[in-house]
Amino acid sequence: MTELTKLSIKQAISGLKNKDFSAVELTKNYIKNIEANRHLNAYITECFDVALKMAKTSDKKIANNQDGILEGIPLGIKDLFCTKNIRTTCASKMLENFVPPYESTVTQKLFDAGVVNLGKLNMDEFAMGSGNTNSYFGPVVNPYKKKNSDADLVPGGSSGGSAVAVAANLCAGATGSDTGGSVRQPASFTNTVGVKPSYGRCSRYGMIAFASSLDQAGFFAKNVYDAALLLKIASGYDVKDSTSCKKEVPDFNNLLKSDIKGKKIGIAKEYHLPGMPDEINQVKEKTIKLLEDRGAKIVEISLPHTEYGPEVYYIIASAECSSNLARYDGIRYGFRFEDKNLSLDELYKKSRSIGFGNEVKRRIFTGTYVLSAEFYDAYYKRALKIRRLITQDFDQAFSKVDAILTPATPNTAFPIRLKEGDNPINTYLNDAFTIPANLAGLPAISVPSGFDNQGLPIGMQLMSNRFNEQVMFDIALALEEEIKK
Repeated sequence: MTELTKLSIKQAISGLKNKDFSAVELTKNYIKNIEANRHLNAYITECFDVALKMAKTSDKKIANNQDGILEGIPLGIKDLFCTKNIRTTCASKMLENFVPPYESTVTQKLFDAGVVNLGKLNMDEFAMGSGNTNSYFGPVVNPYKKKNSDADLVPGGSSGGSAVAVAANLCAGATGSDTGGSVRQPASFTNTVGVKPSYGRCSRYGMIAFASSLDQAGFFAKNVYDAALLLKIASGYDVKDSTSCKKEVPDFNNLLKSDIKGKKIGIAKEYHLPGMPDEINQVKEKTIKLLEDRGAKIVEISLPHTEYGPEVYYIIASAECSSNLARYDGIRYGFRFEDKNLSLDELYKKSRSIGFGNEVKRRIFTGTYVLSAEFYDAYYKRALKIRRLITQDFDQAFSKVDAILTPATPNTAFPIRLKEGDNPINTYLNDAFTIPANLAGLPAISVPSGFDNQGLPIGMQLMSNRFNEQVMFDIALALEEEIKK
């Protein structure tokens, strides 16, 4: 019955309602798959006892016709969503033993809908990375490999554990977070669907913060319908989060329609990097042709400030990271260096230097530098101005088009181990195509669209205007239908 783990969420819901199998049976199959694939290192904390207890409750609710929309569906939770009484580490030594006394709003909404929690998924430490190689608990391994090679490849980051768990059938769907592409980039690398909603669509309460003006909850699924369903459940205003918006949440999954005749889809010339593999351009051109065959109109647009996206992002994100991570001081909670006769300054230094990994420390240093009185105007203030210009570019574009199509990434999955002498900052360009949507607060989705000549997945990204996720989902569904023909 391991075939049960290959079901989509929609198919699993139908099977549970029809009594084809029970929630406990479904959960046990996922547990079996997780145990057989621990080499992928997708989970940090496995919650099998909790999951089976939740599944038993779901079976009772289904039997009594009291089931929620996602009753009995086993999901994985990225390990930066606080889960009450379940360890939440953010993949850091700093929070290795942190057990939250409260639940994040996103996970609470999912559990209220009947979701079964299989466990907490691996990630880059504090969501900082593009390969899931920065985790204190070790790198996550992509289930895809190059032809004729056994070399382990990255799944993308920071939500690499979530992407791999869905791609390898270790959960029916998963939560992620997206600060600069941390859902869409790993989705592209693992042949899964990854969606980031508009900034403010989902509450950030209970999400461990990286960069507060950029962070947004996201989701991984096996198809567009499932992604739309998960987003519908998790969305909505939250009094606990002042950045969540009082916008009505559409019935995304039930409103889905793949008739996109007459839709205008923008193609921006700026979404190209030197040295980008030809296969990605070929998949992009094929995707454009598929959408044209569906009746969509392709419109050339320009987003002139896009090229500054990575620089602007890493200044703003690092500044906010420096501020957010100042709370981890070895005093109140988190890792504390234990030694006698330490001054307060020495305690801070020891706790933070040991508790944080190299990439986190790199970004804290960068953020502290750009926020310093001497460089605030030259870097941080200027970055905010360019962010506004990037946003205005999109505003102008969406006055002409319904959605924008770009590659999700400028490359496919790369080896876990960087070559000696490689500059880790070069990996920041992996997010060059995803970053602008975060800077402008736009919804975006990565849809599996093909493979390169080494058999590695390639995803295409669709962006729509703020709080207009429905048009993005509709075009993504049309694309998905064409590709699966």
